[in-house]
Amino acid sequence: DAVKNNVYGTKNVAETSGRFGVSRFVLISTDKAVNPTNVMGSTKRIAEMVIMQMREKYPGTRYAAVRFGNVLGSSGSVVPLFKQQIEREKRVTVTHPDIERFFMTIPEAACLVLQAGAYANGGEIFVLDMGKPVKIADLARDLIRLSGYEPDVDIPIEYIGLRPGEKMFEELYLDAEAMHKTEHDKIFVLEAITDKQVLREEARQLEQIIHAPESGIDVFLDQLLTQVTKDLT
Repeated sequence: DAVKNNVYGTKNVAETSGRFGVSRFVLISTDKAVNPTNVMGSTKRIAEMVIMQMREKYPGTRYAAVRFGNVLGSSGSVVPLFKQQIEREKRVTVTHPDIERFFMTIPEAACLVLQAGAYANGGEIFVLDMGKPVKIADLARDLIRLSGYEPDVDIPIEYIGLRPGEKMFEELYLDAEAMHKTEHDKIFVLEAITDKQVLREEARQLEQIIHAPESGIDVFLDQLLTQVTKDLT
């Protein structure tokens, strides 16, 4: 599903946008696409590369991507989960005491998308200055206190271990990506890097395999994610 949605879905919508003369196209990516260690991050990184390839095929459309951090208040945010655990389970689970993440608000996320569409010339990746990353354990303690409890006394924090593919910290850009300022003091643009020949070949292979049985997609996923992300990140 990750390959179908993030890679093939992105390619389908981006190509349709180019064919019908859409002026601007902004892909919602994630900081997990930087040096990815799991399927979600890897497929998002490949989606970014698909966008980079589309700018040549459809120069009339300004393609860009934005890399989100964790969006506070969104359905996938850790904050609603912690609130639920505090009220129902009287405990909070955190994977590791030192794990940390970048956070942004919903208005910041919306602003980043709109500004990226305005600034885009084609092929850029935009990121927001989200300040210093926050330790998830510290966030849990703050939410426990805001709920009227004392952390580690009324509400314990249980460390359950890192999940497969989970990183201790996220990054906003690759070492080989150059970061430049924009007119907005909190928004930066990255000079994207791609190996165009490899990307075209992988995109062609993806089109052939995407309608194959699920077992075929699984094999392709393993090969694609290990090789492409190794070569192009």
